[in-house]
Formats: sequence, structure tokens, C-alpha cells
Amino acid sequence: MDRIEGKVWIFRDSIDTDVIIPGRYLRALTLDELASHVMEPEDPTFADKVKKGDVIVAGWNFGCGSSREQAPVALKHAGISAVVAKSFARIFYRNAINVGLPVVVADVEAQEGDVVCIDLEEGVIENKTLNKKFKIQPFKKFMIEILRDGGLTEHYLKNKE
Repeated sequence: MDRIEGKVWIFRDSIDTDVIIPGRYLRALTLDELASHVMEPEDPTFADKVKKGDVIVAGWNFGCGSSREQAPVALKHAGISAVVAKSFARIFYRNAINVGLPVVVADVEAQEGDVVCIDLEEGVIENKTLNKKFKIQPFKKFMIEILRDGGLTEHYLKNKE
């Protein structure tokens, strides 16, 4: 979990939670059904194209809008291994960590299809396609443990005694 490598998908500024997972799908009966509609308003074919391990790179204010926890859950279940953005809505950021989806505040140079490697512990994002490295704030040990355990609930249950 400390190192994440995947293909980049680029998204604009101010992607709100209704774009990540539109409200009409919030009553989906399975996570597969929920994930099949992820990012649909931006790219109706995204859920069909995304592969396990892929990374979203976005602009400012990713995850704004409502505080629905289904947004990071849908991204994670669709296969997204991390979201890198210039900034995040506070509640989305917290929900993402809580469900075990790494969210990294960074301004990186990347184009769709590039391959990036994110080292959460060392605080580096490497765009392998462009052969460029970008410094990020390293994640604190407790956050890496939460992500490694798959989210806050799993982390709590693992350490409860």
C-alpha cells in the first residue's frame, strides 16, 4: 500500500460527488452496480475502461458537493487505487481515507495514459512516462496503517483489544 502504480485518468477542477456517483444510483444493490456508474456524467464509458490500480489526477476541489460516502467507495470498487488532486473537499478527503482510498494533495504534470508511481511514505510521485518526480507531503504512519488495513473500520477492528 505504500507504493501505488497505475495508469492516469485526467479530470477537471471541481469534480463533485454527483459527478463521481450520480444520486440516482445511490440505491444500487451491489458495489459492482454502484461502481459501474462511476464518473458517468464526465465520461459515460469510464467505468468500462478503468482498470484495477489506475489513478485519477484532477485539478482543484475534487469531491466537492454532498458528503456522500458512496463517492470514494465507488471509485475504489471501480479499481481506482488513488486520487491525486490540487485540492480536495474536506469531507470527501476524510471519507476517502475512511474507506481506504488514498487521496494525495499535489500538483503533478501528467497526461491521460501516463503511468505514475506514488510513494506515500517517502512523499514522492513519479511520472514514469515523463521521467519526472514530484514531492508530496509524506503520509503519517497512522494514515498509512489505516489505508493498509483497507479503511478506518477495518483498522479499528484489527487493533481492538
